[in-house]
Amino acid sequence: MKFTELGLSDSLLKAVNRAGYEEATPIQAETIPMVLEGKDVIGQAQTGTGKTAAFALPILQRLDFDNHNIQALVISPTRELAIQTQEEIFRLGKDERAKVQVVYGGADIRRQIRNLKQNPQVIVGTPGRLLDHIRRGTVKLDHVQMLVLDEADEMLNMGFLEDIESIIKQVPETRQTMLFSATMPPEIKRIGVQFMKEPHHVKIKSKEMTADTVDQYYVKAKEYEKFDIMTRLFDVQAPELTIVFGRTKRRVDELSKGLEARGYNAAGIHGDLTQQRRTQIMRQFKAGKLDILVATDVAARGLDVSGVTHVYNYDIPQDPDSYVHRIGRTGRAGHKGVSLTFVTPNEMEYLRVIEKLTKKRMLPLKPPTEAEAFAGQLAAAEANVDTLVAKTSTEKYADQAAELLQKYDATDLVAALLNDLTKDDATQVPVKITPERPLPRHKGGGNNRRGGGYRGNRNRNSNNHGGGSRGGYSHNGRSRDRDRDRDRNGGRGDRKSNGYKSRARDDNRSNNRNHDEGRKQSSKRSYTIRTNDYVLEDT
Repeated sequence: MKFTELGLSDSLLKAVNRAGYEEATPIQAETIPMVLEGKDVIGQAQTGTGKTAAFALPILQRLDFDNHNIQALVISPTRELAIQTQEEIFRLGKDERAKVQVVYGGADIRRQIRNLKQNPQVIVGTPGRLLDHIRRGTVKLDHVQMLVLDEADEMLNMGFLEDIESIIKQVPETRQTMLFSATMPPEIKRIGVQFMKEPHHVKIKSKEMTADTVDQYYVKAKEYEKFDIMTRLFDVQAPELTIVFGRTKRRVDELSKGLEARGYNAAGIHGDLTQQRRTQIMRQFKAGKLDILVATDVAARGLDVSGVTHVYNYDIPQDPDSYVHRIGRTGRAGHKGVSLTFVTPNEMEYLRVIEKLTKKRMLPLKPPTEAEAFAGQLAAAEANVDTLVAKTSTEKYADQAAELLQKYDATDLVAALLNDLTKDDATQVPVKITPERPLPRHKGGGNNRRGGGYRGNRNRNSNNHGGGSRGGYSHNGRSRDRDRDRDRNGGRGDRKSNGYKSRARDDNRSNNRNHDEGRKQSSKRSYTIRTNDYVLEDT
């Protein structure tokens, strides 16, 4: 469906065209007319389906630009998503000169307060920081007409239900409410009943949620084999822009450092990095100055980066819904993408549950050999040579080239060039990745809400060996690497909220978080990562 058919104003249609949108996605086509009519909407769609524009465009159209009060509030689970959403709303509302402000933890609250004094009409924020501003009186929601709960399932998983309820109580009951979620657990439905008026449920078909544009593969490998296999796959597949998902913060740190050591242009993000560092890394990744982003689930939740060609699940997610979110980072806007999941022998049942959810069978992939990896490097090197030759003014270097050809054989010169553009087998640079506690063995016939048999890991890190599998997971297998503003502002600590418990975070702390971005290190030196001596038996 064309955007011109959705009832949008000429200025917004101009903004849509400038943004490069051609046709409305299913979630946009169904949601926008309803929101423009003032209806409450529950939109079920995964990240990457265009849901930000689905609520941003009608919000912008319904704003009263002569009214200097906050008229629309968007609540996001993470800082990255909040920043992204604010940027998108600002971009689409540029012609209307819409004032959009973002508030999140980990940033200077005084600067946010100064910006809030400029009377924004739209506020985007994370729950913890929003509550902080409400208590300070720097954010007043008594004139809010439109409320958006974005990535609602993730906010529940992160223990934000109580905060959300507190925020909603500050918003007039006459408001219009929109809720967006990739999945629809009972808790989300209860929010719809409690805080919404006769909401219209827009559900993207399951087939559309399984990323048909993504080729999905898996590699069966033991824990200690995964890193070497992954780097060889990089050489064979030559991904242009890649996200690697790790289960814990420690894992992300080790993977990113290990990849840098082997000469790959990589950096990692997780909840323990400063907001400045996370923002810096994300800007580099979006600009294509960083080839590989290593991230925890929550750190990457909601990220909208165009051009991601490959997603590697170094650790299979314990929650099958997380898999849907992960692979949603690639295969966007009709482009083909590739996802590859590493599975240890005892995790095969988890793989089958994911396949059941996505209604798509993953194809097994044989790990590449050293020779195949080198052949992949050579192919990439040849392509680089073609590019170099095409953009080089040969006349400028003709004399020097002739001298070199008299001194050296042409074959030797080309071989030297190829040698410079390739590297030795990556496995020659030893990298030690600390084993994580294996996922609990799957037991069929589980009684969880998804019926897939996923069970919580209740034996979590009882040995206190440097973090184990704690990082990023709660008792029900969901991510706990939450928005850090909960700690920094208010010190609310652990609490329970409708069955969701905000537990202490993992102990994993990076000893060296300052990666030199865009830097490729020599692959000739030995490099070993070892955070402790805890070694698990391979299963």
